[in-house]
Amino acid sequence: MDEEKIQQTEAEDKAVELEIVAEQDDHENENSGQQPASTLQQMKQQASEDDEAPAGSLSLRQILGGDYLFSLVKNHIMLILLVVFITTIYVGIRYQCQQDLIEMNQLEKDLEKAKNKALSSSSNLTEMCRQSNVLQQNQDTLLKLSDQPPFIIEVPEE
Repeated sequence: MDEEKIQQTEAEDKAVELEIVAEQDDHENENSGQQPASTLQQMKQQASEDDEAPAGSLSLRQILGGDYLFSLVKNHIMLILLVVFITTIYVGIRYQCQQDLIEMNQLEKDLEKAKNKALSSSSNLTEMCRQSNVLQQNQDTLLKLSDQPPFIIEVPEE
């Protein structure tokens, strides 16, 4: 109750001050020959639109009713949108990074398999190309192992 009375007296004091300022402006305008503008009305509109409620006027009813939260969101909407935008970008980049890591691991596994297969194939080919294996595989042919070392046949040029 006391806070409401204090707020009412403060509001009345502001209104009185505005009236005094408006009267002074009217007197100045009359002395200067200009038409008096409705500064009192303009000041009242500005005072009623721009003034926020004093910090001490916050009540449990305003908090539970959502008035406080609405005013908080209204005053900081750009900051909230910026935080949401940055968070969305952060989550998207993190997701893309995880997908890239999964793909890299899969490619590394595929590369390891390919290396093992190439090594195995190379080993099998080397084993099959040995002289002893070639002779074993071709026992039924007329090819025989030579006892003499290889030599170069020279052909005379004509």
